[in-house]
Amino acid sequence: MSFTNGSAPRRVAFDEALARKIIDAELGREGPLLPILHALQQEFGCVPSEAEPLIATMLNVTRAEVHGVVSFYHDFRRAPAGRHVLQLCRAEACQSMGAEGSSRRLLEKLGLDWGGTTSDGNITVEPVYCLGLCATAPSAMVDGEPRGRMNAAQLDALVAELAAEGKR
Repeated sequence: MSFTNGSAPRRVAFDEALARKIIDAELGREGPLLPILHALQQEFGCVPSEAEPLIATMLNVTRAEVHGVVSFYHDFRRAPAGRHVLQLCRAEACQSMGAEGSSRRLLEKLGLDWGGTTSDGNITVEPVYCLGLCATAPSAMVDGEPRGRMNAAQLDALVAELAAEGKR
């Protein structure tokens, strides 16, 4: 889930009653786990670890199954994302065009690792393994908006733009 137009993600403290209501609303669906996880993340800004045993109980599955799904899919977060989500493609086409070096340089400059958020809560940098923009590699996605031909200088300019927006 990304937060578009610089809007702040919801950072709601875990509320078990609210989580139960969200889970109940999805129980009638075929294969309800993913819709439940998406709905919880929409509400809380992440999938709170406190929700896992509740989900497991209500779906009659193991906690390990729930945890496995949350940890397998990169779209689910353990902590709310920053105001802006910058996803950098790490697939082969983008790597062949220099994405790995540009990404590593940007992460070092921001003092982050993959999935990290800047200390001001403005930018979260996430890896993504194909945006389908191979013809314009290296590519990125910023708050759901695709960007192509993102070299190191363009990444720097983009981050500076997002930082300036965060100060307004």
